[in-house]
Amino acid sequence: MRFLLRWLILTIAVAAAAYLFGGIQAQGNAYWITIALMALILGLVNAIIRPILKFLSCGCIVASLGLFVLVINAFTFWFASYITNLLMGGGFYQIPNFWSALVGSIVVSLVSFVLNLLIPDKDKKPKAA
Repeated sequence: MRFLLRWLILTIAVAAAAYLFGGIQAQGNAYWITIALMALILGLVNAIIRPILKFLSCGCIVASLGLFVLVINAFTFWFASYITNLLMGGGFYQIPNFWSALVGSIVVSLVSFVLNLLIPDKDKKPKAA
């Protein structure tokens, strides 16, 4: 159940990025299916590839005082859209350049952060006074 809720949040965040930023285009009759697939692939890319990239570029992250993480986020966002395009037959979810990927990844991060704040974490126990 928790996985479905997180996937729904990421789907809303990806839809917000496509809606708010004109550089990202989600097209076709299956708009919400494309958005949901993009969110699923983005979640998998963030779970598998992003930690490897962060480990390999830890020197750049430290040297840039953490700003290089934005580049990693943009790359993973672009890579997930590329995989979505391959699976959907092309032309469905397009991110044309790095700057679109950067802004889109920032929008997805912010929307996901805000929506995740609204969900109570049942793993954490309330502190006794």
